[in-house]
Order: sequence, then C-alpha cells, then structure tokens
Amino acid sequence: MKTIDELLAEGVAGKRIFVRADLNVPLAGDTITDDGRIRAVQPTIAKLAEAGARVVVASHLGRPKGAPDPAFSLAPAAKRLGELLGADVAFATDTVGASAKSTVAALADGQVAVIENLRFNAGETSKDDAERGAFADQLAELADVYVGDGFGAVHRKHASVVDLPARLPHAAGYLIATEVGVLKKLTADVKRPYVVVLGGAKVSDKLAVIDQLLGKADRILIGGGMAYTFLKAQGHEIGISLLQEDQIPVVLEYMARAEKLGVELVLPVDVLVSADFPDLKTKAPADHATVDADKIPADKEGLDIGPKTRELYASKIADAETVFWNGPVGVFEHPDYAGGTRAIAQALVDSSAFTVVGGGDSAAAVRTLGFDENAFGHISTGGGASLEYLEGKTLPGLAALEV
Repeated sequence: MKTIDELLAEGVAGKRIFVRADLNVPLAGDTITDDGRIRAVQPTIAKLAEAGARVVVASHLGRPKGAPDPAFSLAPAAKRLGELLGADVAFATDTVGASAKSTVAALADGQVAVIENLRFNAGETSKDDAERGAFADQLAELADVYVGDGFGAVHRKHASVVDLPARLPHAAGYLIATEVGVLKKLTADVKRPYVVVLGGAKVSDKLAVIDQLLGKADRILIGGGMAYTFLKAQGHEIGISLLQEDQIPVVLEYMARAEKLGVELVLPVDVLVSADFPDLKTKAPADHATVDADKIPADKEGLDIGPKTRELYASKIADAETVFWNGPVGVFEHPDYAGGTRAIAQALVDSSAFTVVGGGDSAAAVRTLGFDENAFGHISTGGGASLEYLEGKTLPGLAALEV
C-alpha cells in the first residue's frame, strides 16, 4: 500500500488530489454534534494543501436514496473543515455536475474544495458494476491522483471506495495508515491479557467478531442490549428487554466454546430496569431500579449495567495489556443510563493497557460523556470497518489501495 508520504515525496504541487474522506458526522439540523471524523482526516488534507495540491474532498453522509436530499448535505461538514484548516473551503452543490466541475477548475494550488454527498448519486452505492463504474469515471475526471482516507467506508464496495482508485494513481492517507496499524495490534502479536468489551443493541451484529475473538481474546465482557440474549440463553427472565430469540442457539454454542477454550465470557450480574424507554430528546428523569441480572421483572426492560457489574468489568479490565471496546453498554444518551458506559470508558482511561475504542456509538459516547480523547490509545473512526477487519474479512477499500 503506497503511503501519502511517498506520494508527497514525488511532488503534488498543482495536481488535483481526490481525497475520499469520511465526513459522515451526526447532525442536529445544520449543527454538527460530533466533529471527530472531520478532525481525523484533517492532517491528510492539510498536508496535501501545504504541499501545493488542489484538494478535492469527497464523502458520504447518512443514507440518502441515490438523489439529493438537503437533510444529508455535506455543507455543514465543509464549513467545519474550513474552520479546522483555518482557510476557506469551496463547496460544490453536486457530485459530478456543473458545480463540481467549475468548483474544482477554480482551485488554485493549496486550496481545498468539498463536493456534495456522494450518495446523492445512485452510482455510488449501486450493486451493478457498470453503474458504479460509470460514476467512478465521472469522479475520475475531477482528479489526477486518489488518496483513500475514509476508513469508516473501506468495508463498502462503493464507487468512490473501490472503483475510483482503480482508475487513478492512488495512496493511503494518514488516517487509514493509523487505523490499519492499530488493528494489526489487535490481531497479531497481541499483548496479553487481551480484553474485549462488546455492547450495542443487537447480538447478531457482533456474532462474527465474537466467533473470531473466541480464539484470540482472554476475556470478553458483554453489555448493552445484546447481553439480554445471552442472559435468556442461560434461562433467566429478561422481561421486555431486547431479545434476538433466533440467535440463542448460536449464543449457547459460543458460551460452550468459550468455556472449552478457557476464554472468560463475562455477563452482567445486575442491571438498571424500567417499564418505559427513556425520552432521549428531553432527557427527563426516568423511573428505574437496579435488580440482579437473573431477577429482571417480567414487565421491565434492562437499560444499563448495574453498579456491581461496573465494578466487575472494571476489575476485568484493570490488569489488561490490550483492550478493544465496541458498543455502549447502556442507553448512554440518557443521563440515568449513562453510568455503565461511563464506567467502561473510565476503566480504559485508568488502565495502563493499549486501549482502542472501536468507533461508531462507542466513540460518540466517549465524546458525549466528556472524556479526553488523548486518554485512550486510539479512537477509531469506523465501527463497522473495525469489526469486519477483526472478523478476518477482506475490506474492499483497503484491497483497492494495495493494488
């Protein structure tokens, strides 16, 4: 995989460099609520601009259906990028149309432009190779060189991720190089004890990574909505908590395999329960109680790990040398159910281990709860991409950069 430093050594002044970034930031109207992904790609963009490149930044945002949708415009991200760079950033109101062409043509050496959401064009995500290829051909007309730095999208077989680098000289940006380097530390020559914390709503989202980690991790701590399928598999009453009943046979097999392999599979011993899901908009106080994990009332829902579980999980993290965490362990968006996720984050901060927060909601939780990002070894920008890498899958966007 060619590095951006090698590209810079060859000289980029005057060249149009297409940077496939991941500016898929959460928005509340036009307000960005977490700019972590923009800050993560800023070093690559800044370095190219400083070297005199004409930088064309592209990304997706959300899931528009192949047509323009103002709710998913990249305009707020372009504005924030300009603030971070301390320079004007031009914005094209389309992807490959008149605005994109004129905006890119107007760039001077060292200037940066952002083109509109790639997913406003159906060719970006099409499963038809020809349709994707046609869109990639149009994108290629905007650039001389491709730099892949949108790690959060490298697990997608999309035009700007896979087809475009096949049409242009290409290199990996600083973010992708960093992400891959970190993930290698989680898959090869891992320092032990190796502890994995998995949360989130659906156990089905994590089955493949659990399958892989059962042969690699020393301890796997389970939290979040997915924990209740494990508790149900043990025969416990889980009330109206999240349940994927069809996954119980797989969960039982994993639990048996963990025991056979000597891997600690640790489940909650107490949980916070309520009869009602909290209002995440007003964040009004919620009526809740703490109960043992095997005594959840039939009319209650588990919404966070309890204080005993927080202490237990912190103790399982304390002596670790490597920790990977993906998925909040409760409804952290509401203050009454943020305690468990806060406790996990604090345990990572207090640990002397190499700690990795695996993107997605985990990264959002760390920032929302006010933790210093520098207190963690690495905060990934790609939750899904990180998990698929750990599952042992080939990521199309990385493979495209290696050719």
